[in-house]
Amino acid sequence: MSIIVRSFELDDEDAVVALWEEAGLTRPWNDPRADIRRKLTVQPELFLVAVDGDTVVGSVMSGYDGHRGWLYYLAAAASHRGRGVGRLLVAEAERLLEALGCPKVQLMVRPENTGARGFYDALGYEPFETWATGKRLVVDGPGGPPPPG
Repeated sequence: MSIIVRSFELDDEDAVVALWEEAGLTRPWNDPRADIRRKLTVQPELFLVAVDGDTVVGSVMSGYDGHRGWLYYLAAAASHRGRGVGRLLVAEAERLLEALGCPKVQLMVRPENTGARGFYDALGYEPFETWATGKRLVVDGPGGPPPPG
């Protein structure tokens, strides 16, 4: 396999956004380009892409907050699924996080995404119950989630 994992470069942006859209990772209330810009200001070396030649075929955004690491936006191009792209990206993200002293890694998967759940199970990730909650501080665009209540 000729897949190389490297840090994201500015010229990768269009390909990465297209990859996220293809993989169903984008949502109307999250501007993926804004997410990229934000990531490039904090631990940009933990934003990885997988490339096959000159083609971006995978991505993962990771980060470490001093307590735990997180993985976001893991995606592999449909043309490269089943070829180990996701495993390579996760392994490299875990390696970089561990080098920073990160003791554990977590991620969130939407309940209906059973394929991703099986993928992470196979990598040794264990599900646990928690109440996931959040608060939007910056509204990226129209079509945001409905107001509570």
